[in-house]
Amino acid sequence: MFLEKLQKIRERYEELNRLMSEPSVLADRDKYQKLAAEHADLSILIEKTQTYQKTLKDQRAAEEILLNETDEDLRKLAKEEKDQAGELLASLERELKLLMTPRDERDEKDVIMEIRGATGGDEAALFAADLFRMYTHYADGKRWRYEVLSSNPTGIGGLKEIIFSISGKGAFGTLKYESGVHRVQRVPVTEASGRIHTSTVTVAVLPEAEEVEISIDPKDLKVDVFRSSGPGGQSVNTTDSAVRITHLPTGMVVTCQDEKSQHKNKARALRVLRSRLLAQKEEQQAREISETRRSQVGTGERSERIRTYNFPQNRVTDHRIGLTLHKLETILDGELEEIVEELQLAEQEEKMKAV
Repeated sequence: MFLEKLQKIRERYEELNRLMSEPSVLADRDKYQKLAAEHADLSILIEKTQTYQKTLKDQRAAEEILLNETDEDLRKLAKEEKDQAGELLASLERELKLLMTPRDERDEKDVIMEIRGATGGDEAALFAADLFRMYTHYADGKRWRYEVLSSNPTGIGGLKEIIFSISGKGAFGTLKYESGVHRVQRVPVTEASGRIHTSTVTVAVLPEAEEVEISIDPKDLKVDVFRSSGPGGQSVNTTDSAVRITHLPTGMVVTCQDEKSQHKNKARALRVLRSRLLAQKEEQQAREISETRRSQVGTGERSERIRTYNFPQNRVTDHRIGLTLHKLETILDGELEEIVEELQLAEQEEKMKAV
């Protein structure tokens, strides 16, 4: 079965070579670029396949010697070559399966992240601010750009809600695992008795939608404008610059008030709405295609508790893969790479099983 898949890949590669030389394809820039991208991806597979097939040939030659040769020195040498080839074949097969795993086309997209305090009142809002700081520090480390689209701060430095975008190569493919419920266990700064409280914050990670992917009919929108408000509800603007957009067919509501310009707030609200609609569309399609179980990591259901941050024990635990790290402060400072790599590896392993 594995060798049959490799043969089909070779046949597709040869077909692409032929198609890319046809005048009709050369005249169609978009089609040529699409085929060229597929050709580039398969080129790596073909190179690995050639190494795999050569190693397989060497292994079979060594086995032939072991079957027919009586000279002990030759047999010993053939045994060593057979064992070495077997180890290399196992490594190459793993690499090939990894390369053959289907890629999520959304992985290269920019993202819109939404963080909201859930259970825990002020403490949840304070932890939402901690998570926002963690993600922005992580983005800084990767030289990604981020922009706050909407925020609802509390008077003590917390965030009831914050919506922001992160732009950079592979942003969604890296951050998609953060969707879900994040639980914090610590003594609240607002608590004098020293008791450990448990609070939760929800994180949603949406691939940012292009206008061509989600078309919004202006007739489907109800746009309200009002004056921006700060912590405690006090007015922070003397003009009606805040914007609330309601998408009538779905009932989705997006509010943006951080900018002093009504036009900028409306543009930001539309970005958020477009990404939410794309996520809803993709979730609906996924349900229609299959009701089979999702992978261990999957896309991170928002209702699922994915991670616990335990301050007394300096511990962070990702419940999906059973990973525990005793460096909470470092992680909250934005050093998420170890967790992200383990989650990516778990997802790849799950996909490889299907291959």
